[in-house]
Amino acid sequence: QGYASEMDNPNLVHLIPSALQNKTEVLFGNLPEIYYFHNRIFLKEIEHCIENPELLARCFLKRKEDLQIYEKYCQNKPRSEALWRQCGDSIFFQECQRKLDHKLSLDAYLLKPVQRITKYQLLLKEMLKCSKNSEGTAELEEALATVLDIIKSVNDSMHQIAITGYEGDVSELGKLLMQGSFNVWTDHKKGHNKVKDLARFKPMQRHLFLYTKMLLFCKKREENTDGHEKTASYSFKNSLKMSTVGITENVKGDNKKFEIWYNGREEVYIIQASSVELKNTWISEIRKVLT
Repeated sequence: QGYASEMDNPNLVHLIPSALQNKTEVLFGNLPEIYYFHNRIFLKEIEHCIENPELLARCFLKRKEDLQIYEKYCQNKPRSEALWRQCGDSIFFQECQRKLDHKLSLDAYLLKPVQRITKYQLLLKEMLKCSKNSEGTAELEEALATVLDIIKSVNDSMHQIAITGYEGDVSELGKLLMQGSFNVWTDHKKGHNKVKDLARFKPMQRHLFLYTKMLLFCKKREENTDGHEKTASYSFKNSLKMSTVGITENVKGDNKKFEIWYNGREEVYIIQASSVELKNTWISEIRKVLT
């Protein structure tokens, strides 16, 4: 309120930088929606649990869908941060901060929702430590899994919005199940043997996005944004339709490798994960899609 509503204050209009005009939604994202949800709904439900903490997990399970509003907030965060870098040091913000007598500037508060969604899992883990095999423990475990799932989908979607060069519409590829970086070797039946030999030795670094309908191979690029932290983008290289894909779970000589092949092994992709656990997680997700 000390910032957003001041953007409509006629006395401060002359202090608002031009880059900020009509950009309230870019800067604040869906913060009003998050505030409304907590103020009108979630807080009241949690307060009911003060006397009966074993009911707390149900609040999270019941509100699983509502908590997805954080995904929208986090997806907008890069746009918000870019705008803040442009206008953050303006007199308008200094004036608002002075009036509010805040030690921290607005960007510290805009980070709060991102921190909040990750804090829930810590709080639920703490509660689980105190409730071994008592009433509500199973529900607490389910609530924790729910929150971890939300954090994972927020994290995945943050990577997904950084994909560049894909011609189609990413939203038509089904649910994003997994994403991560791998060493990849390719072996094509077509083309010169020379290509095949070269491809044998040096792996490509590829960032894979597994959707229910498609597997995307991208190349990760890190760009420095005007002296600030590096932002990653993923330039699209190729895709495989999941309906025509086969998988070989073990590759001789390396238990971290598996194969994905296309069109009856016309194209073979040897994929090396950073650990056996990671490889197994991916294989089980791919299996689920294929079956």
